[in-house]
Amino acid sequence: MKAQVFRGVNQLSYEEVPVPAVAPDEVLVQVRVVGLCQSDIKKIRYPLYEPPRIFGHETAGVIAAVGEAVTGWQVGQRVVVMHHIPCMHCGYCLNDNFSMCDVYKNITTTAGFAPSGGGFADFVKVPGHIVQHGGLIPIPDNISFEQASFVEPTNCCLKAVKKAQVQPGETILVTGAGPIGLMFIMLIKYFGARAIATDLLPSRIEKALEVGAEAAFDPRDPELSSKVQALTGGMGVDTTLLAVPSDKAFFQALDCTRKGGKILFFAEFPDEMEIPINPNILYRREIDLMGSYSSSFRVQSLATDIVFNRRIDVDALISDRYPLQDLSKAVEQAIAPTPETYKILIYPSTTNN
Repeated sequence: MKAQVFRGVNQLSYEEVPVPAVAPDEVLVQVRVVGLCQSDIKKIRYPLYEPPRIFGHETAGVIAAVGEAVTGWQVGQRVVVMHHIPCMHCGYCLNDNFSMCDVYKNITTTAGFAPSGGGFADFVKVPGHIVQHGGLIPIPDNISFEQASFVEPTNCCLKAVKKAQVQPGETILVTGAGPIGLMFIMLIKYFGARAIATDLLPSRIEKALEVGAEAAFDPRDPELSSKVQALTGGMGVDTTLLAVPSDKAFFQALDCTRKGGKILFFAEFPDEMEIPINPNILYRREIDLMGSYSSSFRVQSLATDIVFNRRIDVDALISDRYPLQDLSKAVEQAIAPTPETYKILIYPSTTNN
């Protein structure tokens, strides 16, 4: 089969690799579409993992083989593949910190080499733990593979919205109106809150308004804070979701978030970045700082419902489609987006999408 093999920093090799052999408790899925995620880009561009590896994890496809001990799944079924499932019984899982679970972190889907997601290949193998504990999700007949590939990123965003305890009637600031920021806007609206967005690109400001933001601004606007205050009765927003790794965005969040409000870090910052802050700002204004990383098993069913019942319009997020052989070009576009770049989807060569 064909796969995009990570051979080193910024080195992707489109090459022939063996189709993974399936153990008795495992399932093989033919990849029909896989989303390109910022975490994939980070893994490709920085020396975070030893090569060789095959990345990609926002995967939807068709079951191509099942191990002899597998029950409940058949060849030909259309499925979403969740690349991590927690153990559900460690100290982290018992506190709903599923993404901190060692099983969650270390058992994942693979297309060969060190297991690393494996979606950037013709076929991906799903280990027994994931097969047995909810990591395969049947796709309804009326949902496309493209739409289904959004279940995992929807879960990640939904986890953050739930962690920030977004409530109906609240006003939420979303910094960055790329694919993740736009999904946040859709979810915020779905849960009955109001979204205000910021982005450097005029086209993304317009897109934010199209998908449901009440207002959207250029973060370089010197009047940003006063405009946000005007939209919130002089209080500021209840919560800010940082969807871009920018220290400037964080300080704007401090300016725009009300006393007693929350600031949630969703985007991953460069490891070398440090943000100086006077702790009295948090103390006197009672600002809560929090982070949200990866997905949560707790909201998996809700994420599936939101996508499969079209409670948000994931089709509106798709801007580009690339064949798997052009993954490097897709990564370059994501790094230097055009005004119309949002979510990029990748298609293996062996399928007809």
